[in-house]
Amino acid sequence: MNPILDIQALSIRLPDGADRVLAVEAASLTIEAGRTLCVVGESGSGKSMIANAVIGLLPRPQVAPVAGRITFGGRDLLALPERDWRMLRGRRIGMIFQEPMTSLNPVMRIGEQIGEVLDAHRPLPRAERHQRVLAALRDVGLPDPAQIANSFPFRLSGGQRQRVMIAAALILEPTLLIADEPTTALDVTTQAQILALIRDLQTQRGMAVLFITHDFGVVAQIADDVAVMQTGRIVETGPAAQVLRAPRHSYTRRLIEAIPHGSARVGAAAAAKPPLLEVQALVKTYRSGAGLLRRGRTVAAARDLSFTLDPGETLGLVGESGSGKSTVGRCIAGLLPFDSGTMCFDGQPLAPELKHRGPALRGRIQMVFQDPYASLNPRHTVGSAIAAGPIAQGRSRPEAQALTAELLQKVGLQPDAAGRYPHEFSGGQRQRICIARALAMRPQLLVADEPVSALDVSVQAQVLELFDQVRREFGLAMLFVTHDLRVAAQMCDRIAVMQRGAIVEIGATAQVLQAPRHPYTRELIMAAPRFHEPPADASCIAAVQLA
Repeated sequence: MNPILDIQALSIRLPDGADRVLAVEAASLTIEAGRTLCVVGESGSGKSMIANAVIGLLPRPQVAPVAGRITFGGRDLLALPERDWRMLRGRRIGMIFQEPMTSLNPVMRIGEQIGEVLDAHRPLPRAERHQRVLAALRDVGLPDPAQIANSFPFRLSGGQRQRVMIAAALILEPTLLIADEPTTALDVTTQAQILALIRDLQTQRGMAVLFITHDFGVVAQIADDVAVMQTGRIVETGPAAQVLRAPRHSYTRRLIEAIPHGSARVGAAAAAKPPLLEVQALVKTYRSGAGLLRRGRTVAAARDLSFTLDPGETLGLVGESGSGKSTVGRCIAGLLPFDSGTMCFDGQPLAPELKHRGPALRGRIQMVFQDPYASLNPRHTVGSAIAAGPIAQGRSRPEAQALTAELLQKVGLQPDAAGRYPHEFSGGQRQRICIARALAMRPQLLVADEPVSALDVSVQAQVLELFDQVRREFGLAMLFVTHDLRVAAQMCDRIAVMQRGAIVEIGATAQVLQAPRHPYTRELIMAAPRFHEPPADASCIAAVQLA
């Protein structure tokens, strides 16, 4: 059988001054109809470059192919004129990008955006066009397609926006679908739904799928074949079962070992001390105002929430996007005012807003956010970002600078990093900087809000190890917000499972994972990516183990 896509000895040049000459070096891949090839590797390995070359979206002339060929439908794509690319792109080759919100026009309704694909390649009468759009939205499992088509992107959840992107990519029934990290930042249940959807649509239509990812847990769910990339080179290829169970290359083994193992952490016996944090009957509600043509909306992010956190303990808040877990973390840190309820920290009541909390409490609760680049000022050096807190608390500039150098070393960076800017660091390094900035205030409680969800698995493993190290060294309590039960199992002494603003289950990590009481907890466990099928008893911890 002739392959749908045949890539031979492809090399792609990077601009002058880049960290290496070639983004991709002599890469060869093939994909047959009805099969899924997963290209796996860390950020910067070149996997997305291959995807962009296949669909003709390389930023030429700065980044351009310099050798090899890409054959699709008997034609070399690298030799196509732009006019032919416009006929091919979208019609025979569809693409799903990593971040749907940056791929969708925020001021256009969903139906119009999907309809543009038809207008470009297959113009239809308005009524027929509308029906095709609704059918595409229905095919990807979206509820009430008519309402979705009439909505703007910001009205949809992350999983719904990704389904819209899949609908747009598939509306013309392409021969080849390219999916570039389409589930990276999604919670585990939505990720499982998207992976199952892509697999089902592929089976129905016989498409070839080129799936780009850094997570071998995802590979195990969807791949027929696997290619592993490291710094531009393909270091291992083969059937998925072979690569997952008997990897030959050391880099492949390292990526697999870096995946959170999902085994329940056994916490040390707690000393009889008063709780560090007490949350009682916390309520936080978001309200959007009603207008002339729209109804007001009320969302309960925290509904009568109560829990405690002991000194030195790590409590995981786990749930899907929209469950309210990040809102709870921000209320504790004082970044969001809560509506009612009480919070006591080290025996002292916490005011709803940070500005109303006394000097004795300021700085003792610090937060590490999901996106480290967004939480660092791009115009400030790393050193000034870390030193700003201690200086505001009255330390002299030389003392703050000495503390900055010490903390940079503790998080695995060199002291000379203090004079550099955030854009000069990788995602994992920026998260280390954010941890150092939080530690500069000598906090007793660290709130970590999805701090590793967007990182490669190998970088994720390093950052999780760093969190555990600083927790032990500084004697910190941690509130660890995550949607990934594998990460929660590795990091947390106890787990609280949130659904729609309420805690539906809370207990020791091993207890929650081995004998979950609530159906929603069992659903999260079943949705976690894994190498093996779970046993018949879904409550078993093996359901979230990868090895």
